[in-house]
Amino acid sequence: MEAKWNNKIIAKSDQTIIVEGNHYFPPDSVNKEFLKESSHSTKCPWKGTASYYNVVVDGKTNINAAWYYVQPFEKAKQIKDYVAFWHGVEISG
Repeated sequence: MEAKWNNKIIAKSDQTIIVEGNHYFPPDSVNKEFLKESSHSTKCPWKGTASYYNVVVDGKTNINAAWYYVQPFEKAKQIKDYVAFWHGVEISG
């Protein structure tokens, strides 16, 4: 699977985990040079608190386009630190 935005591959892996229709990419498969920490967070009743990244490519910013769980609840422990994408980031494979 690949996550691509603004013609750049942000993540690539054949070891994604699908949760609620989203591909979560292993941390080591994500090109961190395109990610900048965001102060945004959300809460999921069964996964926990999600932290977000802005995706930045060639001077363009896709705000809060990636998220991850640092301390997921027990039911979601398999996606700890894995990164998922939305807001126009193309997922293909």
